[in-house]
Amino acid sequence: MNQPPIWFERKFEFTFPVEQHPNLCARLRGTPARLDEVVRGVARDLLVRKPGEKWSAQEHAGHLLDLEPLWMSRVGDFFTEASTLTVADLSNQKTFDAHHNQRPIGEILAQFRSARSLLVSRVDKIDPAIVGRSILHPRLKIPMRLVDHLYFAAEHDDHHLAHIWALINTG
Repeated sequence: MNQPPIWFERKFEFTFPVEQHPNLCARLRGTPARLDEVVRGVARDLLVRKPGEKWSAQEHAGHLLDLEPLWMSRVGDFFTEASTLTVADLSNQKTFDAHHNQRPIGEILAQFRSARSLLVSRVDKIDPAIVGRSILHPRLKIPMRLVDHLYFAAEHDDHHLAHIWALINTG
């Protein structure tokens, strides 16, 4: 199976201009539709199939929903001018505890669409001074502008969409 790179091994360079902000908002706004397109109509047994001890396609989808509060908290960090971005639970315990495989996929998709809509509406028309504000990312140990945070979230989306695609298409 052609797997995406391991997320925690990824390195990021945030050298693009803050003018990429509208493009990143469009990318984030589109994730729920892309996720829906990938999983809609796929047999439930394929969506919840777990390869070994790894997440199923449906658990990857649920994980995207689980991360929305983190992304929103970090957006808040830019408004409050925090010194460090909100720390993520690197064990992903929320996703393990959520038991996403026991839920209808339509429920996960609807909740993700709603949560993502709130995130994008918060950052869509924002003061340019906030878009360019830098705060230290706690794991990467590098400064991250709000526009970089949006890119990071969009890359995280794509990382999990690639996993979902691979799981469904090797079933």
